[in-house]
Amino acid sequence: MQQRARAVADDLMAANLMLVSAESCSGGWIAKILTDLPGSSAWFECGVVAYSYEAKEALLGVNPRTLEATGAVSEETVLEMVAGALAHLGAGVAVAVTGIAGPSGGTEDKPVGTVWIGWKRRGGYARAELFHFEGDRDAVRRQTVAAALDGVRQTLTA
Repeated sequence: MQQRARAVADDLMAANLMLVSAESCSGGWIAKILTDLPGSSAWFECGVVAYSYEAKEALLGVNPRTLEATGAVSEETVLEMVAGALAHLGAGVAVAVTGIAGPSGGTEDKPVGTVWIGWKRRGGYARAELFHFEGDRDAVRRQTVAAALDGVRQTLTA
């Protein structure tokens, strides 16, 4: 995981951009992995862990109607989270994650391991991708962080 984080750091420094993270199911793991690297203050602005509906609304500007209509684990919600992270936290690129890490909380429509990840570069369009990860809570979260970091690199090179 540290190699992915180092690659993200190198890409951010090359682009002269700061990154913010808006995390739900990953619980701050993206921010932790990135700030484990010395010198991360040169390219990592901040991270927000917004677990509840209220936190997503207050900290990231997610519309309550979106949460009511689609739930926290949805494409619409993660797109609003990533856009809100850029708008409220002031960096050049953002990543957002929301999902069901388990072991409980899954439904037939959204089983454990369902994760939406969104990315957005300032001035660009947000994109989101749906993942279905396997394993226990730790495995789902670890795969979420890896996919989130890989997507940041794609966002920077697109």
